[in-house]
Amino acid sequence: MSHGYQLVTWTPFKKRYDQFLVGVVVAGIAVFGGVTFALNPLANPVQVLMRAFGLVAIVLLHVILAIGPLARIDKRFLPLLYNRRHLGVMMFALAFIHGAIATFWYHALGTLNPFLSVFLSDWGSHPGAFPFQAFGAVALMILFVMAATSHDFWLANLTAPVWKSLHMMVYVAYALLVVHVGFGVLQAETSPVYLGILATGVVILTGLHLKAGRTETAADASVASPVESDGFVRVASLADLPLNEAVSACLNGDRVAVLRYEEDGVEKLSALSGICQHQNGPLSEGKYVKGCLTCPWHGYQYQPDTGASPPPFTEKVPTFRLRVSDGDVFVHPTPCPAGTRVEPVTLN
Repeated sequence: MSHGYQLVTWTPFKKRYDQFLVGVVVAGIAVFGGVTFALNPLANPVQVLMRAFGLVAIVLLHVILAIGPLARIDKRFLPLLYNRRHLGVMMFALAFIHGAIATFWYHALGTLNPFLSVFLSDWGSHPGAFPFQAFGAVALMILFVMAATSHDFWLANLTAPVWKSLHMMVYVAYALLVVHVGFGVLQAETSPVYLGILATGVVILTGLHLKAGRTETAADASVASPVESDGFVRVASLADLPLNEAVSACLNGDRVAVLRYEEDGVEKLSALSGICQHQNGPLSEGKYVKGCLTCPWHGYQYQPDTGASPPPFTEKVPTFRLRVSDGDVFVHPTPCPAGTRVEPVTLN
């Protein structure tokens, strides 16, 4: 992230990932269109195409929002998380096409500016009308900002916390889209099936996030221990620390990566921030690879004793003082400034 900016490159995995994604999207649009025309041969092709893009976009958004909690619950979903931005950009493109078709079809031929018409046409147009189109338009604006800032250029210049906060707006967009889709369906459909499917998606996503939150809360609580007289906190038994794999501890609300690793035949112990500087990824779940603790999300690396990335990279995370007493590992909860070297504890 700190070592200049390059054109995006695609590994063989990314190529297969994107090819599969495009194939699923095309198939979804084709199936929707085929089923619609089979059931209603007189259906308007423009409206069918508009609904097809919108349907695939909202389904893809549900998948995107499910990946995070699923990866928290089961690490087998992590490969989906690594390239979730590809899904996000694709979803925005589908939503944009849906919005463009709808704007042209329903608003471009009137006397009012089509963009103003999107926000104003529903108000008082008929009894019981609801401005669902305005909700969709605002959601699309949020998705546009997220797609436009998905490149690491923005991540580096906005900083990871700001970038992450910006992209958490996806939940605002999702809430707006639930209203947009729900009330949009009510404008044209009488069957409760569509609303039932949408409600099922909302319930599933809510359940996944609650379960993931409980899992994380339980994991954080399991390492909580009384504070010693010198301010250090017991985080684990030394015997429970795997070699070359970080263990997460929660101290004062901060994730700390406690790492037992082997360097030049000597076992050592270090502690550093468990939050990666790239996308606030879970560095505390990383592994020790080629002299560095490596974030499992995108491979960003940090030297355990300094919290600094190896040259020429310049990312740094805070480090923590620690000690071993009677087979237990204690960490001081006050972080040292990012990049500060803390002498590792030698174990043999």
